[in-house]
Amino acid sequence: MAHTHTSKIELNVELDDNRIPEKLSWTAQDGGITNEEAKAMMLSVWDSKNQESLRIDLWTKDMPVDEMKLFFHQTLVSMSDTFNRATQDEKMTATMKDFCDYFAEKLELKK
Repeated sequence: MAHTHTSKIELNVELDDNRIPEKLSWTAQDGGITNEEAKAMMLSVWDSKNQESLRIDLWTKDMPVDEMKLFFHQTLVSMSDTFNRATQDEKMTATMKDFCDYFAEKLELKK
C-alpha cells in the first residue's frame, strides 16, 4: 500500500467587535511559512457534487485600495497561468492575459 502524506495549511482571522477582519495570518509548515501576516486573501474550493465554486474573500480594514488593485491584478495573472497549466488551452489563456493587461492599463498599474 502506498504511503500518503498530509499537508496542513492554517488560516487565522482576528476580528474586531463588528466581526470585521483586523488581522490575517497563515501557516504552511511544508512551505516553511509560520504565522505570516497578510492583508487580504481569496480562497476558492470546488464542490464537485454541486458543480460550484465556493469562496472565502477577506481583507483587513486597513488594506489600502491601491494594494487591493495590485492584489486583484496579480491574482488574475496567476489564475490565467493556472488555467493554462490545468487545460493547456493556449487561445483562452492568451485572451485572459489580454484582459489582465487591459485591467492593469485601466487602473494605471503599469508604470
